[in-house]
Amino acid sequence: MSLRHPARSCRVHGCSDKQKELKKFFETGTTAGIDAKQSRKISTRLAVLNEARTIEDINLPGFYLHSLTGDRNGQWSITVTGNWRIIFEFFDGNAYIVNYEDYH
Repeated sequence: MSLRHPARSCRVHGCSDKQKELKKFFETGTTAGIDAKQSRKISTRLAVLNEARTIEDINLPGFYLHSLTGDRNGQWSITVTGNWRIIFEFFDGNAYIVNYEDYH
């Protein structure tokens, strides 16, 4: 996923509909396909993921950062709202978006 800051990049794994919608929102600001009421929180979280150099940079109040287990070992989750989460991997100082989903 291309971000607004050209010096940084974020990759999207696979190509689920929610990933495409999140990518389009980040690149263009369009809320088509995502809940417009969540757009501010999504935008804030994507900006933090974009700027983070360490996983600790993402551990902010209200984000509820936590590592996933089982078949999602190596992935992290941050809360957007309710059950909606941004799932990502973090390595080499970069966040890589895996999905935007309601996984509960």
